[in-house]
Amino acid sequence: MSPKLSILTPVFNGEHYIENCIRNVIDQNCPLLEHVILDGGSTDSTLSIIQHYAEKNSHIRWISEEDSGQSDAMNKGIRLAKGEIIGFLNVDDFYEEGILNRIIEIFTSLPQPSLLVGNCNVWRSDKTLLFVNRPSKLTLFDLVCGKPFPVNPSAYFYHKSLHDIIGPYDVNDTHSMDLDFLLRAVQYAHVVYRDEIWGNFMMVRGSKTLDESERDITFFRMKEVLKRYRKNLNFPQRIFSGVYFTILEIGRFSLHTLRKFNINPKFLNERIRH
Repeated sequence: MSPKLSILTPVFNGEHYIENCIRNVIDQNCPLLEHVILDGGSTDSTLSIIQHYAEKNSHIRWISEEDSGQSDAMNKGIRLAKGEIIGFLNVDDFYEEGILNRIIEIFTSLPQPSLLVGNCNVWRSDKTLLFVNRPSKLTLFDLVCGKPFPVNPSAYFYHKSLHDIIGPYDVNDTHSMDLDFLLRAVQYAHVVYRDEIWGNFMMVRGSKTLDESERDITFFRMKEVLKRYRKNLNFPQRIFSGVYFTILEIGRFSLHTLRKFNINPKFLNERIRH
């Protein structure tokens, strides 16, 4: 049977996570999928683990070659994908049980191109739940003005044909390419949100996401991407978004001031960061 759904996993030196990632997809028991693994030329045991599972599971396809970063690997995966539906599963994240058959079922009634979004558990590195990402408002205006956006691709899927309209992931951006993609996608796709938990995002110690978040790099990168898309809003929306960004800056300044006095305002910290 031809795959309906292509799960794409970029990886580089991911020997500690790749087996769990592969098994998580296998355990979905979804006959209409393929798992395309994009190895960036790993020097650890990642490739041998991939080969071991690929020999026993015909739905696994893989390549191993150097790339110019995660965005480049993601674009390679899209070009290789045989399914009409795309999903990305980062090597240290995982799906809830049995959701991939559910995704294919929902897509049977959706027009092309569609973006289908669910909820995502966000976990600390000590395996405690940090929060549940519920991105229920997904217009460009909502996202630019601070409504929660999908924080991890394990909880959203879309028609491959969407890239024919909005183009590929930005190869010059290896940090906020997911947000940039979403801001483009919601302007052209038929967007559907389901209040169901589909994905799990691990804030793993030593990962790019967590390290940059702790150093506030994520905040500034996200702010710049969001500002870039303000031009696509109408005039009243641009005025409102300008006020929002001003409030955000005041909140950030206040947070840093409180930290100077060793005060940890947990609610404010989590709201601004996420």
